[in-house]
Parts: sequence; C-alpha cells; structure tokens
Amino acid sequence: MQSKVRILKKEEYVEVFLLQEERSFPKRLSENFESLRKERRLTTEPSLSLPWCARKISRASRRRYRSGLWIFQVGAMSSSYLPATTDSIAQALEAKDPAESISILYRILDNPSSSPEALRIKEQAISNLSDLLTQEKKAEELRSLLTRLRPFFSLIPKAKTAKIVRGIIDAVAKIPGTSDLQISLCKEMVEWTRAEKRTFLRQRVEARLAALLMESKDYSEALTLLSSLVKEVRRLDDKLLLVDIDLLESKLHFSLRNLPKAKAALTAARTAANAIYVPPAQQGTIDLQSGILHAEEKDYKTAYSYFFEAFEAFNALEDPRAVFSLKYMLLCKIMVNQADDVTGIISSKAGLLYVGPEMDAMKAVADAYSKRSLKFFETALRDYKAQLDEDPIVHRHLSSLYDTLLEQNLCRLIEPFSRVEIAHVAELIELPIDHVEKKLSQMILDKKFAGTLDQGAGCLIIFDDPQQDAIFPATLETISNIGKVVDSLYMRSARIMA
Repeated sequence: MQSKVRILKKEEYVEVFLLQEERSFPKRLSENFESLRKERRLTTEPSLSLPWCARKISRASRRRYRSGLWIFQVGAMSSSYLPATTDSIAQALEAKDPAESISILYRILDNPSSSPEALRIKEQAISNLSDLLTQEKKAEELRSLLTRLRPFFSLIPKAKTAKIVRGIIDAVAKIPGTSDLQISLCKEMVEWTRAEKRTFLRQRVEARLAALLMESKDYSEALTLLSSLVKEVRRLDDKLLLVDIDLLESKLHFSLRNLPKAKAALTAARTAANAIYVPPAQQGTIDLQSGILHAEEKDYKTAYSYFFEAFEAFNALEDPRAVFSLKYMLLCKIMVNQADDVTGIISSKAGLLYVGPEMDAMKAVADAYSKRSLKFFETALRDYKAQLDEDPIVHRHLSSLYDTLLEQNLCRLIEPFSRVEIAHVAELIELPIDHVEKKLSQMILDKKFAGTLDQGAGCLIIFDDPQQDAIFPATLETISNIGKVVDSLYMRSARIMA
C-alpha cells in the first residue's frame, strides 16, 4: 500500500499527514518517521491522539486526512511536551535528580493545551518549578521563567497571574546576593503590567520595587516612586495596599532621619489598618515600626511594649523577624537601666526558642553594662560586630549607651583628684589618651563637672563644685514677699481714696 507523508512546519511543530486507510501504525510510516527523524532531527515518537495543533486544521482538511494526524516536535526543542496531568507532576516529584525534575516541569509547561484541568496542573507545575529553582539558586532561570510565562498569563485570571508573579519575585528574593536582579526584574514587570493595563499587579510590584530601592540605599528614587504611588492608591481606596505603602514610607523617612514625617506616615498606616482586617504579620510590622520610632525618642518603656506585641505576633507565625523584636526588647531593658532582666527574658520559654548569636550579643552587652566595664563593652562590640554594629537601630542606641557608660566611668575615676595626668586616667580606663582627652573636654563643655585641661602639662584640673550661700535666695524671697505686700496695700488705699 502506497503511503504519502506531507510535512507542514507551524511554529515549533511538524505536522505529518498520513494518506491511507489503515488506523494502525504501519511499517512504511515507521520507515518514513526514521528518515524524517534523521533529516529534521525529530526527537519524539508520533502520538495517535489529535493534539492541540489539530485545531488549526480546517474541518475540510480533517475530513480529507481522516486517517490520522501525527505530530512531531522539531529538534530545536530539548524534548517534547508532556501531558498536563497529575501523573506528570508525580513523575517530576519522584525524579531523583533536581535537574531532571526541572526538565519534566518545563515539558509540562510546554504543553499547548488550555483546558481548565491543564491550566490547573500548569499552575501547580509553576509553583513546584519555582521552588526547585530557588533550592538550586538559579535566579536567572526564575527571571527567564517569568518572561516565558507571559503568554500563559493571558489564559488565566488576573488574580492568579498576580499570585504567580509575586510568588516568583519572592522566590528570587530568597536567593542571597540577588538585589540588583530583583530590582531589574521588578522594573521589567512594571513595564509589562503597564503595557497590559494590569493596574492591581503593577501597584504591588512598584511597592516591592520601592522597598528594594530603599534596601539598596537609593532613597531619592524610592521616595519619588512612593510619592506617586501613594496618591494613586488613595484614589482607588485600596486600604490593604495603602497600609503597606504608608509603612514603607515611614521606614524610608526614618532612614533619612526625618522623624516627623516617619511618625506621620506610621499614623496614616494605623488609620488605614483600623478600617480593615489586617493580617497578624502586617500588624506585627506596624508594632515593630512603632517601637523603633518610640525608642528613637528615648521613650524606651513604650517602645518595649510595642516590641513585645510584635514579638508575640511574629512568634505565633514563626516569622524570622521574631528574633529581632526580642533583640530590641532586650535593648530597651538595657537602656532603662534594667540589664539584670535580660537573662530572665532569654531564659524564658519563648526566649529559649531564639537562643543564638543575637541573644548572646545582647547578653554580653547587658553583662558589661551591669559591671560598668568599658573593656567588656568594647569586647562585646568586637566579638559580635555583625549583630551589634551592622544593625543600624542597635548601633545607634548602643553608641549613646557607650557614651553614658564612658562618662560615668570617667567621673568615678577623677572624683578623688584635684589635679591628675590625662595619661594616668587613660591608663586606668584602658583607652587611648586622645580619646580620653576629647571626651573630658566635651564633658567640661557640657558642665558634667567643673574643671579645665592644661594641655601644656597634660593634666586635668578639677575645681570644687561652687557652693551657693543660702542667704541670697532667702533674701530675694523676702524682698519679693515685701513687694507683694506693698502692692496689696497700694490697691487697698486706692479703693479707699476712690
């Protein structure tokens, strides 16, 4: 029996039409397939079912070539697509090698079917694929995946598209050292969403971009982006997104040391949050920011209560930010001269869950403060530099704590002397002479004690505190009372004469 094979290339597929009576797979077609495979580098066996490409063939063509439509995939593709079924997902999960699992999931996504079940399976495949790429730290592949999925996004609802896009951006964020990649990825998605008129998704991606710009210390661009975004979101009255943006604006102004605007933005976030249900994680973020701002104003007791609320919220959610809330709680205890409570908080049931370098650093600072030892304090700062110096909030408060501790130690050391060499004071406190001399001059100007520096002799001269004579205040008070009596008598005489 004569057979004829006709090849039409459409996109990435080769369609092979068999003109014959038989429905089975004949020997001649098998031979033709071998020759085609060598010529065209075909990589897949033909399928007896009519796949998606058959829809592109007219009804007349289907009647004409009723005997069968055979689809081959060209060798330009690494492998043929797999059916979008749960079995394919299970096959990917059972694969021993992550690279094999990734390949299988890509083949599932290549399936051109757009049935509801196929779309659901593809969504699951995207989720699994993003997880695998995150584990393998393949950030560039995640970026290309997001670009590759754009045709798929036109087939699914916008809400699901937003969920997938934000999920992949979050997956890239889990890979360390990808800040620049995240910024460029967000900018690409903003352009795409603007072209596709997906306002809801664009606003959220822009908020994420502003947060990334703030982390990279590009404050001017972040502030410009937030200023336009907050106006747009207020017009739409999207309360949940407005809470996020106001919180981000508060953090940005705090980084720029503009406390009044930081407090105003936080108040706006609280106002918007009171009108809607706020997720516990978001409420914890609001409490954490409130604590930071109160601590900046030296109101450590109020700050402690906010940090405690944030810690409870994050601890219940097992959020990694719980350890930072607990760390700031301990900082507040140290700043209000209650360093002895630090050990008890760390030893509590909740505190034991977060034992680690962060807690060890705060315990070392508390011990140094309790002993009033600058040497132990500097040792703690040196040993736990990553936990103390590199945390801007802790570093700022510990700097003031260090100054207070240094002043107290210097006052205690110079108290017995009326004249003492600066080198001797530096030797007693175990600090460089230049540092001690600079601090002593600052304390004299701040009137912490009465004295002067004799730099020629390298000495500190301490004056006795001037004692005020109690007679002068009493005399002034007596004269003041006499004046009041005279005024009263004058008023009375004026009424009598009238």
